[in-house]
Amino acid sequence: MTSPVVREPSPDVADLIRSGVEIVLAAPPEWAADLNRAVMSPSGMAPIVADERLLEIALQINAGNLAHWAQSNLDAPGDRVSVNVTEQTTAFIRELVRRGFDAGALDSFRTAQNVAWQIWMQICFGLTTDAVLLRELLEVTSASIATFIDDTVAELARQLGVARAELAGDTHAQRRAAVALILEGAPISPARASDQLRYSIDGPHTAMILSGDVDMPPDELETACEAVMIASGVQRRLTVLAGAAELWVWVPTAQLVVDPALAAHPEVRVVAGSPGVGREGFRRSHFQALECRSLLSQMGSSARFAVYDDLRLLSAMSEDRKRVDEFVHEALGDLATADPVLHETMRIWMAEQCNAAAAAARLYTHRNTVVRRIARAQELLPAPLSSSSAAVAAALDIVRWRR
Repeated sequence: MTSPVVREPSPDVADLIRSGVEIVLAAPPEWAADLNRAVMSPSGMAPIVADERLLEIALQINAGNLAHWAQSNLDAPGDRVSVNVTEQTTAFIRELVRRGFDAGALDSFRTAQNVAWQIWMQICFGLTTDAVLLRELLEVTSASIATFIDDTVAELARQLGVARAELAGDTHAQRRAAVALILEGAPISPARASDQLRYSIDGPHTAMILSGDVDMPPDELETACEAVMIASGVQRRLTVLAGAAELWVWVPTAQLVVDPALAAHPEVRVVAGSPGVGREGFRRSHFQALECRSLLSQMGSSARFAVYDDLRLLSAMSEDRKRVDEFVHEALGDLATADPVLHETMRIWMAEQCNAAAAAARLYTHRNTVVRRIARAQELLPAPLSSSSAAVAAALDIVRWRR
């Protein structure tokens, strides 16, 4: 495709371009919504739309391109705008290649161009009523936008080709396919699975899911995973890239150590299933990790690490959020909205068989402090603890994971 020839605008039109792009840089939310809908509309985008994190990256890249074009025209109206290639863009392209996408996945940029042009024309018609200036303004900016998109798509297509060549020997696709067969319960033999995965599905397993925000450095999850392995004393793992910012990991151990390893990785979140053995343990631990992640999301939890065993009670309870809220209120009464310190003290005290000294040791506080907090917490309960201890313990566990 041949782009229109970029031309230098007259001084008056240059001023109009600056005025217009200032409006773009202060765009209202509905403009972004229109662009986002355009990005998601091409049929080739369906697999990306289905991946929340990958879609978020695509939308951020498009928003960044719009801002880059506008800022460039504010600085140099009508000049050819450089391609806005960032580390995020490069990581996105490599992810597309890993997922088997081709250049058709770049159609979203063309669709976004059409919507951006519609918005830009509305701005232009509000900038001047002079027909001569308006015509020049539209001609100059039309060429600028088209050339910028053509240059962008050409560069990203080039990067796709480079990434495809670099990853040609990558066995990730085969590994992901073999994992999918095991998780689906297909009768793949242990020998074949081990050969394709380079990981034995016999013996103990603990499955983890590591995730983070889409703007996190690309290698952060891998670095955090290595830290967990070192802390857990394991040297092997099976890793599947499940999304733009998500790893599925299996490690051959029943003793997983995560909390200390995450101290240096504050952006990383980890959930883990219970340890398992063999093929079924491999599957069950992973599905438990998925359920653990889902439960934390439902609870709105900010927890950075959780294991399924800690959430087993929540998993067995109703998925109806309203009913769970009612249960918490009925079990805890005024304690439900009290200081979280009271919640944690009561939870630890009950876990320690109502032993104030043992609870104080776990909470790094004085026994008398624990006694005072427990007395205050029991005052807030709607019923004596002696008749509601199981419900109170369950409700406190729910409150714990909602923080």
